[in-house]
Amino acid sequence: MLYLKTLIIVVQLLSAFGVIGLVLLQHGKGADMGAAFGSGASGSLFGATGSANFLSRTTAVLAAVFFISTLALTYLGSYKPAASAGLLGGAAVTAPAAHPAVAGSVPAAASAPVASSGPGSDVPK
Repeated sequence: MLYLKTLIIVVQLLSAFGVIGLVLLQHGKGADMGAAFGSGASGSLFGATGSANFLSRTTAVLAAVFFISTLALTYLGSYKPAASAGLLGGAAVTAPAAHPAVAGSVPAAASAPVASSGPGSDVPK
């Protein structure tokens, strides 16, 4: 379970950094931040509007990966396994019954009733 959480955290971090980088590379309406990083040179590779379309689709895919990994981490973080019943499967454990021949040989001092069970009865006198 620990390896799964670690893998999902790594995927989440990589997708977060990818979204940040791709958002900075895209052309804005006012300030062309993408031109500062050289995305204007990629116009020849993707065409005139191909780079904007490619960057926006890649950003959407990475955002979806980030969203899914966040939901998976939330689910795994809130998952509490049910308490195991152990090898007995929930069966009640009872003390073995005393053999009739052994029951009669108990000393009288051991079978004497306890005097009181009130407060202070456990303090030695």
